[in-house]
Amino acid sequence: MTNQKINLLVIDDDDINIFIIKKIVQKTGYNVEMVAKGNGQLAIDYLKSVLHQPNFPELILVDINMPILNGWEFLDAYNELQVSPPVDLYMLSSSVYENDIEKAKTYTKVKGFISKPLSMERLIELFKQLE
Repeated sequence: MTNQKINLLVIDDDDINIFIIKKIVQKTGYNVEMVAKGNGQLAIDYLKSVLHQPNFPELILVDINMPILNGWEFLDAYNELQVSPPVDLYMLSSSVYENDIEKAKTYTKVKGFISKPLSMERLIELFKQLE
C-alpha cells in the first residue's frame, strides 16, 4: 500500500450505496479522496471542471441506471472529453442482465463490470492496480 492519494469518482444515484462505499473506502487504509455524483451529467460537469487538475480521478465507478444521464450516456459523453492519461473506469451495477455485462465490454475505456454491492476486497484490488 502506497501513501499516494487516490482520487476516486463514484457516479451513483443511490445515497445508501454512496454511504456504504465511503465506509468501505475508509476501512481500506488507503489515502483516498472520494467524490460522489448522483448522475452522469453531474459527473461530466465535475470532470470538465478538474480536467487538467491534479485531483482528476484515477478511478471511476459508474452505475448504469440513473436519472438525467445514465451510465451508458455518461460513457458516451466521457469519450468526448479525451482524457489523458487513461483512467480506470468500471461499471458498478446491481444489474444482473447479461446484455449489460456484454455492453460494458464494447466500451474500450471500461476495464470491467462489478456487481453491487462493492466489497472491500474488490476495492482494494482496484486500488492495487493503480499503484
